[in-house]
Amino acid sequence: MTASRGSVGDPAEPGAAVALAPLLAVCSGYFMVILDVTIVNVAAPAIGRELTTSLTDLQWIVDGYSVAFAGLLLLGGALGDRWGHRRVFCLGVSVFTGASLGCVVAGDALTLTVFRLVEGCGAALLVPASLALLQQVHPTPEARARAFGLWGAIAGVAATAGPLVGGVLTSTVGWRWVFVINLPVGLLCLGATLATVGPSPRDPRRVIDPLGQAAVVVTVAALIAALNEVGRQGIRGPAVIAGVVVAAVAAGVFVLRERYGAHPPLPRPLVGSRPLVGGTAIGLLFNFGFYGMIFAASVYFQQHEGFSAALAGLALLPAMAVTMVASALSGRLADRFPHQRLMLVGLLTACFGLTLWAVVGDAASYAVLVIAMVACGFGTSFTLTGATSTVMGAAPADYAGTASATLNTARQTGSAAGVAIAGSLVAVAGLPAGVTTFMALGAAGYLLAAVLTVVSVPARRR
Repeated sequence: MTASRGSVGDPAEPGAAVALAPLLAVCSGYFMVILDVTIVNVAAPAIGRELTTSLTDLQWIVDGYSVAFAGLLLLGGALGDRWGHRRVFCLGVSVFTGASLGCVVAGDALTLTVFRLVEGCGAALLVPASLALLQQVHPTPEARARAFGLWGAIAGVAATAGPLVGGVLTSTVGWRWVFVINLPVGLLCLGATLATVGPSPRDPRRVIDPLGQAAVVVTVAALIAALNEVGRQGIRGPAVIAGVVVAAVAAGVFVLRERYGAHPPLPRPLVGSRPLVGGTAIGLLFNFGFYGMIFAASVYFQQHEGFSAALAGLALLPAMAVTMVASALSGRLADRFPHQRLMLVGLLTACFGLTLWAVVGDAASYAVLVIAMVACGFGTSFTLTGATSTVMGAAPADYAGTASATLNTARQTGSAAGVAIAGSLVAVAGLPAGVTTFMALGAAGYLLAAVLTVVSVPARRR
């Protein structure tokens, strides 16, 4: 294993625990990734009108990114452990920025979907590396919790800005500008990272299992494809059945490689950790509820209430803005309270929010829906810091990238499934019934996550 000495961000360097410059450099890459999720949700109806696409095609434009992102995260984490996380992070930023330029010039839905897939590949490289770099720069648990809180808060800023900026850009200069803004952010992120973050340790002995990694990609892609096609073909449609079968076979291959392979995709020290496995499942469930809610609410406001893209962005703003506050607050409270307690508060708050929307349904005023969205946004982000700290704290240092990738694979799979199921429910049940049905389903997911928190996350601070 090799590493540079005396570089900025070296854990042994005095003052590294408060190294703000590399922290902001790394977080700017994550900012770009989250911005691209929420900004495209609001722009989706305008993209559909200009490119003449169906609702299912729109789901693929939104979800194609998440499918590639989720499917390749484990590979991205393993590459970071092998090649060094700074190198892989910078590669991911470069790929993401280049693909964003491709989205700007795309002339049809297929081309746009392809470049969204490439964006997802870039995101899969940079996101696990970002958490591993934060762990490198901030070696103590207290500093790391604050760093993870800021990481989540910056994501909250991106999530907050996405719907509003996306709505304004779409309504004024056009939807292509939601991708244009990634270009300066990506270039600044790349330059700042190279200038402020030192090279990371590398482990050339780390072996990557191609068959196991391919099984992860196929499982995620086939499952999300099946969920997307429910809205067009129904639950018994041939593409739906084929997707489920392919996903099941690929998942079986993954399990076999995990159990009998010499170098399993998920290293055995990670699989045997209850906090890591539980925290990963919790991440899937809260992303499912939150991003499914954002997609469903965006469709509801624009197609049922008749809002413009800009007005829909404003309607979503309260829910998105609170995510920034919740992430920063949870990062500070992590010094004083166990992660389990904070996560339970967040998950039950989010459960209340989606339950409220499901109960009041179409009869609710916008003020009531704001309460529901704010509760969901606050609870999700309040949970994020604890879940991240639990997973990363349970992982051996040599597997930081893979642990980060495992958590984010689950989270992005949850996001993609949330969008796919919300879209399919709207296509099958119509508005507003499809939206309220999803809100009830999302609330059940938050409640299940709360149960998993009790049984898997330590009740006391370590």
